[in-house]
Amino acid sequence: MDLSRTPIELVESVYKSLTENIATLRERKGTPLTLAEKILFGHAKDPSSISLEKGEDYGDFAPDRVAMQDATAQMALLQFMQAGMEKTAVPSTVHCDHLIQAYEGATSDLEVANKTHKEVFDFLRSASQKYGIGFWGPGAGIIHQVVLEQYAFPGGMMIGTDSHTPNAGGLGMVAIGVGGADAVDVMAGMPFNTKIPKLIGVKLTGSLSGWTSPKDIILKVAEILTVKGGTNAIVEYFGEGTTSISTTGKATITNMGAEIGATCSIFPFDSKGQDYLVSTGRSDIAELAETRMDLLTADQEVLDEPEKYFDQVIEIDLDTLEPHIVGPHTPDLARSITDLKEDVEENEYPIKISSALIGSCTNSSYEDIGRAAFIAREAAKHGLKAKVPLMVTPGSEQTRATIERDGYLKDLEDIGATVLANACGPCIGQWKRDDIKEGESNSIVSSFNRNFPARNDGNAETLSFIGSPETVIGLALGGRLDFNFLSDTLTDKDGNEISLSPPVADELPDAGFETTLEGFIQPEEGEVEVVIDPESNRLQALVPFTPFESDNYHSMTVLMKANGKCTTDHISPAGKWLQYRGHLENISQNLFIGVNNAFTENAGEGINQLDNSVMSLPDIAKSYHEEGLNWIAVGDENYGEGSSREHAAMEPRFRGCKVVLVKSFARIHEANLKKQGILPLTFENKEDYDLIDQEDKITIKNLEEIAPDVPVVISIEKTGGETKDIKANHSLSDEQIEWFKAGSALNSI
Repeated sequence: MDLSRTPIELVESVYKSLTENIATLRERKGTPLTLAEKILFGHAKDPSSISLEKGEDYGDFAPDRVAMQDATAQMALLQFMQAGMEKTAVPSTVHCDHLIQAYEGATSDLEVANKTHKEVFDFLRSASQKYGIGFWGPGAGIIHQVVLEQYAFPGGMMIGTDSHTPNAGGLGMVAIGVGGADAVDVMAGMPFNTKIPKLIGVKLTGSLSGWTSPKDIILKVAEILTVKGGTNAIVEYFGEGTTSISTTGKATITNMGAEIGATCSIFPFDSKGQDYLVSTGRSDIAELAETRMDLLTADQEVLDEPEKYFDQVIEIDLDTLEPHIVGPHTPDLARSITDLKEDVEENEYPIKISSALIGSCTNSSYEDIGRAAFIAREAAKHGLKAKVPLMVTPGSEQTRATIERDGYLKDLEDIGATVLANACGPCIGQWKRDDIKEGESNSIVSSFNRNFPARNDGNAETLSFIGSPETVIGLALGGRLDFNFLSDTLTDKDGNEISLSPPVADELPDAGFETTLEGFIQPEEGEVEVVIDPESNRLQALVPFTPFESDNYHSMTVLMKANGKCTTDHISPAGKWLQYRGHLENISQNLFIGVNNAFTENAGEGINQLDNSVMSLPDIAKSYHEEGLNWIAVGDENYGEGSSREHAAMEPRFRGCKVVLVKSFARIHEANLKKQGILPLTFENKEDYDLIDQEDKITIKNLEEIAPDVPVVISIEKTGGETKDIKANHSLSDEQIEWFKAGSALNSI
């Protein structure tokens, strides 16, 4: 099988299954169906028996493919090697996009990455060869952009080891970001088990115009729903407004659905999707999809009366939507560009912009760069340049070659832009800065998707604001956060006051894309040896976690109690730690270093109960591990939001964590904890969070009898001998309880 793209035979097979399974679903439900229901339940392992209870029960699904980025693929492949299979059960790919640090520019940065990470790239390449996995090497492109260009197809279902996998929803796919263990299960032929999601409908009316872009739609949605408003839900877009948005624009919107905690987001297939498939060399899929629009759109009754069929409906009028910008430190702190000045003044944000960045997996399409280039070209004619460092990250080599051919890169370079490698770079902490010192407060603007503290450059005092590429270019030319490109003017080389014109650009290249498979390696037949140096500090073979023993849940020590936001960046940050993603012991040295521990004053710090010394949380966890001490972590609301990285679950498990007890979980992280054998619990009474102190000993009672939907009893033993019992809930299904008792999901294969 050619693993460089999705073959038409696979699409034909999927549509045949969808037809049969949707018929079963219609008979069971007896109601019109949303698009999300058609595709999701159309991929049910057993559509005749799968639960239809949204938000409560779990179901087994059969995705059509798996995609992995290089940082998470290391651990995923190390786990897959334990399964003892010769080949993956479904088409799978690896994409080397996370380990390339942005510093000087594309050529030199790529050279450095190939030297620095040679051991890892060689491991991923050889493992891909051995197990029949398509391999996209460094510089080939960012996973989500490549997937959209090569693999995504309307009506399909995929999972990916990156939280922004829902990018493919722009082409009508149910695409879900998961941890590596979920990917391993599917690659090993097991079903993908997940909670049946609720359905949120977003009705779009009107059409975009002027400076307003698809990015502004999702920023508005984030403002409305907040960072956890989409948790355990699929967001489905519908309405006349969808037809005016390009496929890549739709992908921008579905990509950032991860920022509201959504399982995934999806758009119906339409003529824009057909155009995109044709332009990217997939006319056969476009023709086939056109004949099966019944599978690829919601039923008309749903569109006519959405309130009957969605759990929540919101409406956005694109005619009145303004350019928005969100941040700092959270993607749901939104305001229009018109209101930004007042907000900046009120909150005393650093008003001078230190850097501006466009691109990433979220906004690096031909249209995105074209609109940014339009503004740059107009500015250059007046002798203007960006007043701040401006960096551009193309999403794939195919897109990069095309925008270079069509002059867009030159337009941006003419105003001072530096073109970075086709990789994630500054979006995920792979950004080496010389201009800002650690701890120095500064403001940046980007077209990226995520803006948690220290996310981009490792500096928690960098205030990151997110907008569309055109918004970022406008602000870069002004140099300040209070510059409103809709109304303010710039002074040209002759001293004249000029206004920037609204950007205009083609959605797709008239001359077609510069098609290339540069960096792709097709698996070959024959014996391939995957070698892991036992002395390596980058790669480490895995040892299975131990099975459940009830005694391990008696008198557990409290390692820490997270106060406030605790994302996966707080639990296991990226940046310099990416180099250890294949070495569980070494990367565990970053465990909880960003957590605000309620028991201490400084982030990442705790009190070692063995000797009452104050030390870093990873050092405490290591000392407990070495002493065979079982421990529990306590958390606040939406614990584990952000990246899909399973290291945030594997590290505490490796160091002896048995339970994570919180007010609420982010979906992916809760699933990852289950996969690794950690018991994820939520307070039945959230106020009980305040009862837990540093010196307490925690016992979970009667775990031998744990069952779905039955709360567990937690006994809190105080230092004076007093005990208090509270209740906590869990969401483990029967199957997930078997994972827990086996010690991990992988142990149960």
